[in-house]
Amino acid sequence: MKIKSIVLLLLLLVGSVSCVSTKSTLKNVNNSAPIPKLTATNTFVITEYSKDPKYGYNQDYPINVFYRNAKDETINPQRYLNALTGPKGEKLFFKKIEICCPFPTKNSEMGGGFLDIYEVTWVGQKSPIKLYLNIYEKGELMVPIGFELAK
Repeated sequence: MKIKSIVLLLLLLVGSVSCVSTKSTLKNVNNSAPIPKLTATNTFVITEYSKDPKYGYNQDYPINVFYRNAKDETINPQRYLNALTGPKGEKLFFKKIEICCPFPTKNSEMGGGFLDIYEVTWVGQKSPIKLYLNIYEKGELMVPIGFELAK
């Protein structure tokens, strides 16, 4: 019984690693980007607005919130999203709804990572927005088109 469990676990691990592409399709990784600074309210300091309509909205142009250890897995997306508002300053509500899009990375023990898809809403919004966030890579943090910075 114990041997069957170990064999099953090994097969699952091999199967999940084999799903990772050997070539990354991510277009906006920048390993020399500075580690984001934090505000007094524990959100990321963001100073730039993206002009690229794909930034955050397309799986090849995710928002790279970086990862140092396991505790950053959920806190960095929160630090990023809490730094934003809706287009008229509305408070955002967000939840992780799925993972997708495996890619190779040196920042994971398994050699691969997944993108997190967050559904973002605010009061008065017509339909939810899906943003792709990457916790494994670094890049310049910017405000996606259609959002503003929290005051």
